[in-house]
This record gives sequence, structure tokens and C-alpha cells, in this order.
Amino acid sequence: MKYYIIAGEASGDLHASNLIKALQKKDVNADIRFWGGDLMQAAGGTLVKHYRDLAFMGFIEVIANLRTILNNIKFCKKDILTYKPDILILVDYPGFNMRIATFAKQKGIKTHYYISPQIWAWKENRIKKIKRDVDEMYVILPFEKDFYEKKHVFPVHFVGHPLLDAIADRKQVSEKSFREKYNLNNKPIIALLPGSRKQEIKKMLSVMLKMIDKFTDYQFVIAGAPSQDYEFYKTFIKSASVKFIANKTHDLLSISYAALVTSGTATLETALFKVPEVVCYKGSAISYRIGKWLVDLKYISLVNLILDREVVTELIQYDFNEKKLKQELTKILDEKHREQLFLDYYDLEQKLGGKGASEKTATLITKDLFLVHQ
Repeated sequence: MKYYIIAGEASGDLHASNLIKALQKKDVNADIRFWGGDLMQAAGGTLVKHYRDLAFMGFIEVIANLRTILNNIKFCKKDILTYKPDILILVDYPGFNMRIATFAKQKGIKTHYYISPQIWAWKENRIKKIKRDVDEMYVILPFEKDFYEKKHVFPVHFVGHPLLDAIADRKQVSEKSFREKYNLNNKPIIALLPGSRKQEIKKMLSVMLKMIDKFTDYQFVIAGAPSQDYEFYKTFIKSASVKFIANKTHDLLSISYAALVTSGTATLETALFKVPEVVCYKGSAISYRIGKWLVDLKYISLVNLILDREVVTELIQYDFNEKKLKQELTKILDEKHREQLFLDYYDLEQKLGGKGASEKTATLITKDLFLVHQ
């Protein structure tokens, strides 16, 4: 069978790469063409366009790059028609993917959506488009299935969170060899995860790095995103004591003592590695005001959203400053605070269900596909 997959961000690249591996086990003749990143390319198939050319964050940034986005959509539609897939699999990335879903429906292409758009957070009116344009939905957060079913969207499958697979299946690293390889000292590590997009990193990293002189008993390490080069990060690094490690976020988190994390999937990754964290977010002033008006959520981090209570501190927009970041980092280095966090993280893992999200999704996709072609 021919599969066309679209992922537009680093997290989507990770989850789609594992889905590709699972699809290849279920369908030994799988022919896969995709938009994604290095991990998907390593899993197998043909890369059409890398997500580093697709990721634009915030309302102002999207408007500024509107021509590029529209050209990408036009090219994608043409490429799909040329390839003639048996199935289109969309992975998160709703601004782009929902437009492609509408197009695919018009052309009679079967469309499955893996990792739902977060319409429960904002743009709930997208529910009509999902009902109309998506044939099967696979959700990874426990409350999403109930949300869709209350809106009379069927079928919706809760498959568990793919991060559980990615973490469980990763090759374990020796802390000693990891420190030696990257020339890290013996101090406890505070990981800095400033995001994957340039706009995020510009807003987040300079404030995070101000903690270095205030916490000299710790080794600060920047987790470099696969979509960005070291040369970009270098402009923010003013101290020789901070280290930079690219494309090894999970390995870094596995030996970290604490972390400062930009809001997004990384907040959940950090929690699943049982690392105490402070969640940070800052956008452009206009984007933030628009977002606050449109989004009706108590929390921005997946950890707090899933548990429906404040487990990790969120420093958002004006609260993300040097003074408050120092206060919150001090808290998560305190042993009593850490003990409670670890208990909360255990509850989080239980709520996410067990392993096997990629396997379950691939099974459902191929079963549906083969039934159609019988």
C-alpha cells in the first residue's frame, strides 16, 4: 500500500517515525512518502520536504510568512495527486494539515489523523471540518476521546501517548560515558529546553541562561533542536561554562536533575523522565494578546492539563522573567518539593495508559486499509 504522511514539527517527526516503523511491520510492501524530518527519513521512505522549512510560530510570524505557507500547501496538493496514495496520514500540525484534509476529502482520498489538533484548547469550530474531512481520528491524551464523543465525532481511538514508547524503547546511556563524551563536569545537570523554532529560542534562551551565575553548583546544558544549527545558538551563549548538545534531548533528560522547558511536548517528555521542571513561555506581545483572547485553558503545559491541577509551575509571558525563574528553579531543587513532584509524575504516567501507541495506530490503519481493498 501507498502511504502519504505529513508531520510539520520536531515532535511530529518523532512520533511519525515510530508510526512508520510500525506500519512497515504490518505491511511489508509499504511505500511511504512524507513531509517530516530526519527521524522519519531514518525510519524509511521518501522525504518530500523537511519540517524546518514549515515551522512558523505565532500569529504575526504566520502572517509574515503567508506566501511561503500557501506555496507549500499548493505544492503538497500537487504532490499528493501525483503520488496517488491509498491513504493520507496527518500528524498534528493542524494549521497546514486541516487544509490538506479538506482537499483530500474532495479528491476522495482516505484520511486518518494521528495526534489530534488541540481543538479542545481553541478553534473548537474546527470540529465541523474534522467531522466532514477526517475518516478516522487517533488521540493520544485521555480526555480527548470523551471530548470528541460528546461532539458526536466517530470513530475516535485513544491509543495512548507515543512518548511512552519512545522513552521505553530508547537505548540506555551510561551517565559516565555521556559526561565524558560531551565534556561535562560532575555537577548535577540543569537541562535547558528552549524550544525547536527560532522564534521560541530567541524569546526563551537568553532568560534561561541568566540562571548560570545564580546556580554555580550546577552544570547547565542546552538541548539543541534537530532543526537548528549550533551557529544560531552560539549568538546567545556568553559563558564557557554552559554546554550545548544537539539531537540528544532524551539522553540528556535521562541524567538531568532539573530542567527549564519551553511549553509544548517537551514539558511532557521531561515529566516522563521524572525530571522536576519549570515550564516557560513567551511570545510576541500581539500574538500573546490574541492567544489569550482565543484560548480558554487553565494551564498551558500538558502535564497540568492531563492531571487537571497545577503540578509544574508555569511562567507565562510577563511572569517569565529573571526574578521569578530564579525563585521557581530554587523550589524544584529542594528535596521536599521534588518528592511531591515524583508522586505527581507517577499519577501522570498512569493516566497516559500503557505502551504501544504506534503499534495500536498502525494496526487500526492497516486493518481499515486492507478491508477497503479486499
